[in-house]
Amino acid sequence: MDNAEMDAFVERVEQGSDIVDVVSQYVTLKRKGNRFWGCCPFHQEHTPSFSVVPDKGFFYCFGCHAGGNVFKFLSLIENVSYFEAIKLQAEKLGIPMPERHRSEAEKAREQRLKDLLKVNEMARNFFHNCLTMTHMGEVGKAYFAGRGISMETIDEFSLGYAPDAWDKLTKAFTARGVSRDFLLEDGLSMERQGGGLYDRFRHRVMIPIADEKGRIVGFGGRVLDDSKPKYLNTKETVLFNKRRLLFGLDRSHQAIRQAGYVIIVEGYMDAISVFDAGVKNVVASLGTSFTAEHCKKLLRYCKRFFFCYDSDEAGQNATIRALSIVRDSGAEVRVIVVPDGKDPDEFIRKHGADAFRALTEKALSIPDYRLGYVLAHTSIDTTEGKMRALRAMLPVIVSLSGAAERGELIKKLGATLLIDEGVIREEAAKAARNPRLLQEEQGVIGPRNHPQRQVQAEGSVQEPPKRPLRRADSALQKAGRIVIRSVWEDATLLTHVASMVPLEELQDEVQRKILLYLQDMQAQGRRFDAANAAEALGDEAAEELSRAVVENEHAGEDVMAYHDSVERLRRAYLTTRYERLSREAAEAGARGDVAAAAAKLKEITEIKKEMDD
Repeated sequence: MDNAEMDAFVERVEQGSDIVDVVSQYVTLKRKGNRFWGCCPFHQEHTPSFSVVPDKGFFYCFGCHAGGNVFKFLSLIENVSYFEAIKLQAEKLGIPMPERHRSEAEKAREQRLKDLLKVNEMARNFFHNCLTMTHMGEVGKAYFAGRGISMETIDEFSLGYAPDAWDKLTKAFTARGVSRDFLLEDGLSMERQGGGLYDRFRHRVMIPIADEKGRIVGFGGRVLDDSKPKYLNTKETVLFNKRRLLFGLDRSHQAIRQAGYVIIVEGYMDAISVFDAGVKNVVASLGTSFTAEHCKKLLRYCKRFFFCYDSDEAGQNATIRALSIVRDSGAEVRVIVVPDGKDPDEFIRKHGADAFRALTEKALSIPDYRLGYVLAHTSIDTTEGKMRALRAMLPVIVSLSGAAERGELIKKLGATLLIDEGVIREEAAKAARNPRLLQEEQGVIGPRNHPQRQVQAEGSVQEPPKRPLRRADSALQKAGRIVIRSVWEDATLLTHVASMVPLEELQDEVQRKILLYLQDMQAQGRRFDAANAAEALGDEAAEELSRAVVENEHAGEDVMAYHDSVERLRRAYLTTRYERLSREAAEAGARGDVAAAAAKLKEITEIKKEMDD
């Protein structure tokens, strides 16, 4: 695969990508004239300031200044790199990437993964048909009915039933030509001590587990009696890794984006019950603690996490551990407290969906949840107990970046623990200066170290994507954008611009970078292209280019606006040069260089004459 092949691939993907169609999958757009408008997905707003111009291939938000082409939009909304966004869109369009040379071993491994996924799909259908189409499945249907799970949700999640027999699936699949190796590697069958195979899942309701692409990678099974274990998942395989998987994400990601937050529960039955109640923006971890890999995945869809783990001791401990993973990721974190020690599934069955939504509205912040947890586990009747509670809260105090939020927590702690606020501030200052103190006092929260670097090192959570910085908007910058837009639409104008203002002398560094790039493209005889520009310019310049192309304040007056803008840039250039030459002339006169001073004075006179005309 050479550069020419890759360029052709990117161009093909770009040509096949309608920016309005792509953006509309994430943002509700309304057409006004030659552009589309909607509320920006990258910041909170109620009045649409997010604009898409399809004939230019750019989007731009006049509120937060995010901008770029279709791939830039995907990279921001999906929280992936620019090239990953191209690959993501190519996959949606069914455009294959140029293939590098692969060994026979690599080809065989890829084919084996495809075959394993196919066997999992067969197993999903087998379990679902056993539940919905056979007499054997009546017991499974009765269980789901007792949990309040509708048939619509059973079909939505392809829920199933594993028959109460030793080898029903194994025999059926062997008869259909599925090899012994695949049954074992997919975790559907197990080896008998005396030889042969038997089913891993028996007499259980079955929950297919999909990755975020909707591919079935494993299963979870729940017993219908008092057998142990109560829940049984697929063993760890090349496809099934609990640390990376979130149950329900393949179905809930759109609802998560629309709601702006995700509800995270402990198990798939909780997630199914919440989903069945009409709350669609829910996912579940799979019998393991919430991990940094989970956090990274969810950051692609939202920046607000609502944890709703069981209210028992184990659930509270799991919540505290999860908060330590998420709190430094850039996400806003809240905790939904389910009363009476119930899990979300039990609560919804008893009180209904509306009552659960009310709990969501009352979700606690990290400081409030942590304080409640500490007070429930620490006696504050003694001075020793009060100081133990304070030390347990120090990591939360230090983690708060806002002075007002930190001050409020200190005030609340002082009133609750009856400790002077000055003492709390002093202890917090000590802890901030000595991170080891935080590690010693966090208990179940775990070591803090430097959270951003720690999480990065685990290969898990990237730093939150940098949002566009709001640039000052002077009249000169407006003029620069008009010139950039005009040149983008008619490359021949670039020669005129360069004759009026040497491009390297443009005052605005970002606009200078854009026009020099366009000049370079013109010199190479290459057409201006949004994808190449975005990749070459970097974020800030790419956003400024998007804004220049999308802004349309002078519609119907483009020629006049262009000439006025070039004149403004010319005048700014002359003013700067006049001031520089005046300094240089004075310096030449001071050192007795009469000839140099005279030459500069002559140019100054010419500049002044042009400026006065």
